Amino acid sequence: MALKANARIIVADDHGIVRMGLIQTIKRLLPAAIISEVEDYKSLYKAILKEELDMVIMDVNMPNGSVQEAIDYIKMHQPDLKILIFSSQDEELYAIRYLKMGAGGYLSKQSSHAVIETALTAMLNTGRYASEVVKEAMFLGSLTGSTKESPFEALSDRELQIANKISEGLSLKEISNQLNLHSSTISTYKNRLFEKLNIRSVPELVEILRLYNQ
Repeated sequence: MALKANARIIVADDHGIVRMGLIQTIKRLLPAAIISEVEDYKSLYKAILKEELDMVIMDVNMPNGSVQEAIDYIKMHQPDLKILIFSSQDEELYAIRYLKMGAGGYLSKQSSHAVIETALTAMLNTGRYASEVVKEAMFLGSLTGSTKESPFEALSDRELQIANKISEGLSLKEISNQLNLHSSTISTYKNRLFEKLNIRSVPELVEILRLYNQ
């Protein structure tokens, strides 16, 4: 099936260098594509209201919103808009959950140019894309009734407790007072759990906790 040459695509990511690299890849595949870019959810919502689009490629962890809110907003205002999640999160752990939320595809930021072009082609043609890794995880999940274990399995009880308190908006000082632990100890726990979950910010932690109903 021939790709729509002048497809209208919006790239949503809070890192300019990521947007630039992805736009270059899209332009190689579709030189006539009409591409816009935004750096947060709020700007994405405005763009969705303002212009008719064929596909949105968006990161998960951006300011001023959440991925579930964004998917719901898109489904409400542009139900035919194809949604491709573009993230650095472990695709075996997260991809299926985003697909269940309503995204049409999940693409890892670690993907090669060839894989990115394959994903873009599949999304524009069918509105669906899953890598071989995700397909295998879905297949195994259908056989066993479950997918890869939760990333929280790697956390100790204390780390999980602190993760939940951080997500509730408590400061490290408040947590240290509640748990009767030194602030530096709480900070160590925080750094350790962020490393184990492969995240960099509290909004990412909140999103992952919500995803896995912790």
